[in-house]
Amino acid sequence: MFITLIADYGIGDPAFAEVTQRLLMALPASQVHCLSVPAFSTLATGFWVAQLGLNPGPEERLIYHNCAPRKDDPEARQNNEGEGLTYALLPNGVKVVGVFAGYTFSFIKDHAQEIRNVKVSRGGSQFRSRDVFPTAATDIAKGDSSLLGERLKPDQIVSAPNDRIAWIDGYGNIKTTIPADTLDLKPETKVAIRVGDVVSDAIYTDGTFDVPEGTLAFAPGSSGWDAADGKQPIRWMELFLRGGSAWNRFGRPRVNQLVTRLG
Repeated sequence: MFITLIADYGIGDPAFAEVTQRLLMALPASQVHCLSVPAFSTLATGFWVAQLGLNPGPEERLIYHNCAPRKDDPEARQNNEGEGLTYALLPNGVKVVGVFAGYTFSFIKDHAQEIRNVKVSRGGSQFRSRDVFPTAATDIAKGDSSLLGERLKPDQIVSAPNDRIAWIDGYGNIKTTIPADTLDLKPETKVAIRVGDVVSDAIYTDGTFDVPEGTLAFAPGSSGWDAADGKQPIRWMELFLRGGSAWNRFGRPRVNQLVTRLG
């Protein structure tokens, strides 16, 4: 089985090694790939759950994710309790098990064949993703449905916003949650984009390299997946500075920050 572990522990944090060990105790022949998202960013978590889960990959796949800001209750927590564990089955057979917090299931809610609560303790450890959740996740991955509880409907899950930064890649390209099909612009149209307090001119294009060196492009990017209704595939808009970094151009904004097209 190919396991993707998505968590906000921090790049290179030994927590990834600790959780990987627990997963491999139950699934010793598996491969585990770790993906670090910014601290408490349920938006980035949910985005990558969908991008990796809804696109082609190995037949036997589990996405195990943990990003638990513990914002479901502002009061003092008893026994380190936090948001509960949830399971989703995608149309291609990919199993998703992770904490139901913020936007973690927002991008897949209309695609999943089923989404269900997992009957496992919500507390018991400060490090639940190592000490409490792996046993449940690996049991489900092996086909044990005894831990699956109440079904969740899509309208019980908050929708992802359509105006935020979802990710900043290693080249400084800014992936947004703006759906490409919501724009009605002709290629080479000049637009103004605001990210945080910074405004920059950009060129709308349907191909990110269709701009001269040093020009900021606003274009459908490399991220997206098939639509739940089988219609036009979902593509997400991206800010791309050819020969440079869009992230630097906009003052190094954070994931979740607002992106606005002016005019």
